[in-house]
Amino acid sequence: MKTKLFGLLVTLLVFSLSVSAFAAPFNPETFVYVGGAGGPQTLDPAACYDTASGEVLHQVYDNLFEYVNGELDQLGPMLATEVPTVANGLMSEDGRTIRVPIREGVTFHNGATLTPEDVQYSFIRAMLADPAGGPVWMFFEPLLGVQTMRDVIAMAGGSADFAEIADVDPAVLSKAYELVAATIEIDGQDIVFHLVDPYPPFINILTKGGSWSSVVDKEWMIANGAWDGSPDTWAKWYDQALEDMTLYDKANGTGPFKLDTWDKSGAQILFSRFDNYWKGPASIKSAVIKNVPELATRQLMLRAGDADAIYVGQEDLPQARALPDVVVVDGLPQVTNTVLFYSFTIPVEGNEDLVGSGQLDGNGIPSDFFADVNVRKAFNYSFDYDAFLQEVALGAGVTPLGPIPQSLPYVNREQEYYTHDLAKATEYFKQAFGGELWEKGFEVGIVYNTGNNTRKTALEILEFNVESINPKFKVNVIGLEWATVLDKLRSASLPVFVMGWLMDFPDTHNFAVPFMHSTGTFAGYCGQGLIDLAKVEFDELVEAGIKATDPVEREQIYFELQKRYVDLAVGMPFMEATTHRVMRDWVQGFIYSPAYSANYDFYTVYKEQK
Repeated sequence: MKTKLFGLLVTLLVFSLSVSAFAAPFNPETFVYVGGAGGPQTLDPAACYDTASGEVLHQVYDNLFEYVNGELDQLGPMLATEVPTVANGLMSEDGRTIRVPIREGVTFHNGATLTPEDVQYSFIRAMLADPAGGPVWMFFEPLLGVQTMRDVIAMAGGSADFAEIADVDPAVLSKAYELVAATIEIDGQDIVFHLVDPYPPFINILTKGGSWSSVVDKEWMIANGAWDGSPDTWAKWYDQALEDMTLYDKANGTGPFKLDTWDKSGAQILFSRFDNYWKGPASIKSAVIKNVPELATRQLMLRAGDADAIYVGQEDLPQARALPDVVVVDGLPQVTNTVLFYSFTIPVEGNEDLVGSGQLDGNGIPSDFFADVNVRKAFNYSFDYDAFLQEVALGAGVTPLGPIPQSLPYVNREQEYYTHDLAKATEYFKQAFGGELWEKGFEVGIVYNTGNNTRKTALEILEFNVESINPKFKVNVIGLEWATVLDKLRSASLPVFVMGWLMDFPDTHNFAVPFMHSTGTFAGYCGQGLIDLAKVEFDELVEAGIKATDPVEREQIYFELQKRYVDLAVGMPFMEATTHRVMRDWVQGFIYSPAYSANYDFYTVYKEQK
């Protein structure tokens, strides 16, 4: 062992010296960020609903509004020229009509000029496409009072439960189009949004950081095979597979950087500066996003100057702090929640690597394994929340009290929550499946995205504790590439998985919908069993929460939602984390916002040696 350790130290010393000897020359014109948890799933704003994809779109597209210097309480115009308010006459007294003047003289990357028609097309096309599990519910809810295009088809006289859109009566499809198109009108140089009810966070939904509200070039889109703008043809582009969508791997925005290449095999994305950007060109001429799963490699790249900034998990920050010429910016606030999710209806066929035999026989789990509330509660009591927070997250955050982060209003801070209690976990395991689970045991695979060691360690804590309760219990911690995780989520084939949710807009409703509504993102990922439960327990309250204008009434609604979620152990929220950035000391102009998917805004950063 000593010989091996000595050899390792010598190897590291030699490698360290080689890094110093062959360090990359300082290049002020290119910014390189190296992540570790996976690349984008899609580059289409209508489908993008993950941070890796959103990071790319952030650099390439603009929105109607922006957070000034990233501050959530400071809204400013972007592609709009003013932020609508009742005081300036751009918002009606009842909050249901919002007029947005569109900036003139803005150029797309292909040289075309931005028009109000582009803005209108961007939103209508997204709603008509409505990719499953995507972000477009944020348009449907304020504009039409529903969650999906299926709901609009039902409003038009059809059924929301169609198997294929081709089965829907063309007259119904035409009426559905009219309902969508009527929500956004053009009046000269203005866009006018018509809301069904007042919706306080609507402007936030249209603000930078929300990749879904990126503005695209209508004519370029049509020329590249997207919806042609006709009322009679839109169904052809409804809920396409991601790779079939026009913007899956290409982009044409008005943002400060152009997308050059997305090399999926090499896990690398290249950007070049857009010199005709309407705000003026960025300081750096090019940018690169790379994905390197190994922390040691990322750190060596940072030291050598091959990377300007890298991803480092919270548990590895002490190593990063010890690196020379490196700056760690920590304690950055987030509105987020990291959760262990349970699938209530698990596909077993072809899913043997995660569910084993597919039966309750000690060699796997059945499809309805987590539909038993006793199983969910047992898992929740098995996790050591305090140990994770202090020893893994190094105190950078708090333990949640449910699905809604404590940084948002309307959270009951007196709500009883789960603790590490193996006696209670044992009690619930013994009750599960009428005692059969305790006698036969089980084996299940739980998934995290490779490169995210914080999540991996959390699952290993859970694995150790669950297996310590009964030797017949087997938990397998499985790392999958981020793109694979997302694909499996869309097919609802993960029995149990860990994922974080970063706010779309700063309102409690933004956590109520994805976590608890039957049409929410995680209901879709967690199977029909959760969808059915949500329809009974959550939907009515979630819908009432956003409509309530009295703060006391909203508080009562969200308190009740929080209580039901915890009592039913729908999931296991276990971390509300602050975040951090690790960069070379020559990086300047870093601006942080809790609203951004992007780790770095390439428009503001520049490099200057000290």
